[in-house]
Parts: sequence; C-alpha cells; structure tokens
Amino acid sequence: MWQRAVEIPSLPEAAARLRPLGGLVWLDSARPHPRNGRWSILSCAPFDRLEATLRGAQLGGALLPGAPFEALDTVLARYRLETASDGLPFAGGLLGTIDFEAGHLLERLHRPTGFDPERPLLGFGLYDTALVFDHAAGSARLVSAGFGPGLDASSPLSLRRARAEARLTQFAQALARPAAPLAPLPTRAPEWTSSRDARAYAADVEEVKRRILDGEVYQANLSRRLRAPLPPGFDPFALYGRLRAVNPAPYAAYLEEPHRTLASASPELFLRLRGTEVETRPIKGTIRREDDEAADRAAAEALLASEKDRAENVMIVDLLRNDLSRVCEAHSVEVPELCALESYAGLHHLVSAVTGRLRPGVGVGALIAACFPGGSITGAPKIRATDIVAAIEGAPRGLYCGSVAALSFCGAADLSIAIRTLEFEGNTVSFGAGGGVTVLSDGPGEWAETETKAARILAAFGAP
Repeated sequence: MWQRAVEIPSLPEAAARLRPLGGLVWLDSARPHPRNGRWSILSCAPFDRLEATLRGAQLGGALLPGAPFEALDTVLARYRLETASDGLPFAGGLLGTIDFEAGHLLERLHRPTGFDPERPLLGFGLYDTALVFDHAAGSARLVSAGFGPGLDASSPLSLRRARAEARLTQFAQALARPAAPLAPLPTRAPEWTSSRDARAYAADVEEVKRRILDGEVYQANLSRRLRAPLPPGFDPFALYGRLRAVNPAPYAAYLEEPHRTLASASPELFLRLRGTEVETRPIKGTIRREDDEAADRAAAEALLASEKDRAENVMIVDLLRNDLSRVCEAHSVEVPELCALESYAGLHHLVSAVTGRLRPGVGVGALIAACFPGGSITGAPKIRATDIVAAIEGAPRGLYCGSVAALSFCGAADLSIAIRTLEFEGNTVSFGAGGGVTVLSDGPGEWAETETKAARILAAFGAP
C-alpha cells in the first residue's frame, strides 16, 4: 500500500471535490467516537464492479463460480494485501451495499409483491484508492493499493507502484480544485405518503402479536415505508449535507451507485472485523429525547427500566450469539455490554455488544452470510420473522435494514445496519421506519416509535 498525507478543508468539501470522478462513496463518522466512529473514508472512480442477483454473482459482467457471498471472499483473495501496520481500517477494497432482500441468496423466503429477481441484491465497487480521515488525530491520508484493470495481488510490484502513484496524484489534484456550487434545495418540503397509516399499522402490530401468541416467533421487526416525489434537478448530495447536520451518526454514509443514490444516518454497527476479532452492536430499545435536561434524563432512565425494550434486546443478543457461533471458535463468543444506553440527536437507544473470534479459514463473506440480515431488524427466530414481516409489509425493503459495507483488501471490514437511510431513485425518495414488536407492544405506541425515528429524516427536508 502507498500513501500520502494531505490537508483537506473539511470532509464535506473533500467529498464535493472528489465527486466529479464518479462513483462517490463517503463512509462518514459524522458523530465521531474513539471506537465507534473514529474513521471516515472517501473514495470514487472504482475500477470494477461486483453485483449479485438470484442468478449469481458477476464481476465486470462475468459470472463468478460459487454462491454470491462466497464471491466476496473470492474477489478479496484476488486483491489481498497485508494488514496495515498503522491500524488503517481501509487500504482499498470493496465499498457498497447489501439490500435486505439479499437474504433470498441464503434462504428460501417469502417474496413480497414487487420483488424483482433481476435487481442487484448486493453491489460493490472495487476501489483501489481512498482518502482516509482519522478523527482522533485530525489527519487525512490518501492511500492506494495499486490495483486496477489487469492489476491484482499477483502483478509485479513495479506496475502496482506506478498505478498507485498515478492514482494518488489524480486524487490529490481533484482535492486541490474547488468544488462546483451545489444546486439549492427546494424551500418546500416534499409531499410524503406512507405505506401504512396509523390504523393499518396498529392492525399489523396486532397480527404480529397473534403470530407470537401462536408460537411462530418471539418478536418481529415491523416497518412502514415513506415515499415522496422530488422536483427535477434535486441534488441528494446537498440533502445529505443537511441530514448529517440534523442527525449526526457514527455509521453515516453517502453512496452514488449506478442505479440509485443513498444517504444514511445509521447509528448501528452490524459487523466489525479486525484480524479475527468480530463485533456486532445491536440496537433494540428507543425513546425520544427531550429538550429539558431533567425530562431527557427521565426519558433515558425510563428506557433503561423498560421491561419490553430490555426483553427485545436480550432476545436479539441471544440470536446474534448463535449467528456468530456458526463461524467463531468455540467458547469465544461473549457479551461485554448488555442493554447499555447510547444517546443520539433526538433519540436514546439501548445497545449491546456481542464479540467473537473467527475460526481459521473463515472469510468475511462467510461471516456476513452467517449473520445476514441483522437480527435486530428481523426478529427471532430470524427466518420465520423475516417471512412474516415480508408478508405483512407486502413490499421489498430495499437497502433499508440491509447494510452499507467497507471490505478492505487488508482484511478489515465494517458494516452498518442501514436504518435512517434514504434511497433516491429517479425522481423519488423513500425510506423505512419501524421497530420490534413483542407480545407487550401496542399499536399506537409502535406507530409513535416510527414517527419518532422518521422525524429527523423529515427535518432534513425542511419538514416541521
């Protein structure tokens, strides 16, 4: 890996300057934290693309052998680097998304109305060069693996060095050029419609509770989808700047994919891999924050004491322990945090941590396959809960409750749960909002939770 230290005016300005190179990905620790939000990654101009449908995985249009998640390990092995000695989590790699419906690549699941078997269920650009920003040190570095068309880990070092130097120069020159002004956002908020109104959503909650009482599941994560038309010329990048300001999150992201653009303000880690050490941090339990300090403290204490929310969290922790045990060494799976309070703009959450140590020979693709979709946004048991919510919701979730992922050529990996996530496609924007339903849930309360979770996203569009 080759690198250069650089000075940048700010991360938003750096992203705007790199954007003209195409295929922009910005994995944005908009709420920095020494562990959960130390790094931000900016990259663009991928040299190839990996996608998978139900037909299988393709790299640059050529079909790859094996199952789609195995293809992740196949491609990463082709471009394998030594682990970065300076602790960088990214040295070039696969940057992209895994839709919630990628679960259909792993199990036979109910296909909701609108499920498109030809639509990519996972898609990654192959990025050889990136800007990596260390929030702890306040420093930025351009890094390049020197890979590209016809250049992989088996290529002569001299050719890779030449490629890396050219790419580092290309990125440095782009960062030195002022960005073009952004188109102004509309002054009026869009007209949002919901896939469910309050009454229908309450009925959905009662249906899930009936399934629980019948013994089909212990809990299921139910959601609804909000959608709005956008005027011609609407710039999602400008909107993301506003979203990260009103709802800063440690696993925020902005991606420009071939068929859509994505803006995420996720607070939730799906998987982190460093060496053989794995961590997942499920969120179950949410309450709205209050402006008054005493009332806000009381809200946090009420969440910590909530029987329903703690029961949800513990059930999902057990599910994730089981998922990790499928690929981790015996007796290595632990729960160092259980139902800890984490506070974000507008919301308090209960968050747990589950850790483990991968068995020798297990790759990141196999790890993801063992755990996807995340238990916190499906329910328990996972497969039956996924079928139930697909049938009740009646439409694909898309990226919502899937994952935004960075899989480095050096072996590190970071994947978020794609909640609080906007999808821009054509002249339409949509996002999902939901929550876990248990036998203790009530319809109006679950509806109110979706309203609370949607509020910050709507605020980014200027909604009151």
